Amino acid sequence: MKVSIRLPAHLGPTRPQAEPSDLDDDPKYINRPCYAFNPRLPRSLDDARCRHCRHYLTSACPHIDEFLDDVEDLTPE
Repeated sequence: MKVSIRLPAHLGPTRPQAEPSDLDDDPKYINRPCYAFNPRLPRSLDDARCRHCRHYLTSACPHIDEFLDDVEDLTPE
């Protein structure tokens, strides 16, 4: 006999809350001229913060070096 587990329809999967970071508090990461909202995110997140930019952590970001913690680790030896 197979056992199936059913979740109530009104409860969806829960997602862990993101940890607050420097990107949340530092004004230099808000409303930059290069900001372009990432359309894959919910419109409610369009707050002009770098973490919601379509270029965030991509090679298209002109400020990528500011977001990488250990740039030295990425260079080949």
